[in-house]
Amino acid sequence: MADEAATSAFAGRVAALLRPGDVVALRGDLGAGKTSFARAMIRALAGAEVEVPSPTFTLVQTYEVEPAPVWHFDLYRLSGPDEVIELGWEEARAGGIALVEWPDRLGPLLPAERLEIRLDFGDGAESRLATLTGQEGWAARLAALSLP
Repeated sequence: MADEAATSAFAGRVAALLRPGDVVALRGDLGAGKTSFARAMIRALAGAEVEVPSPTFTLVQTYEVEPAPVWHFDLYRLSGPDEVIELGWEEARAGGIALVEWPDRLGPLLPAERLEIRLDFGDGAESRLATLTGQEGWAARLAALSLP
């Protein structure tokens, strides 16, 4: 993705695939664009004008959108899975869409069926490389994703 506009457009195409119960695991180094990607996905579902703050300090932000409520988790500051339960993980999984930054903190709570998005720095200052891996049912949905 060449720049932020390309990232937003791509996030919008991925957002169109989301369904209730989905988990999107966002991976990458600090500053690689996980929050920006999540923000673009949420705006694709909620509308471009919605405010989407980073959940770095609140740990989770929720958005009432279609097709299901979106729970945006930033687990960087957590030490383990038990703390995720306190943030509403089970409620999010019961019919919401969970966007999870730092998914390794979920430990055994990370479901097998999920979309993995790995963001890495590209050649330019704003350039990012995205690697998508669909676990279980996601593989077929990703095959339908139109890539530029």
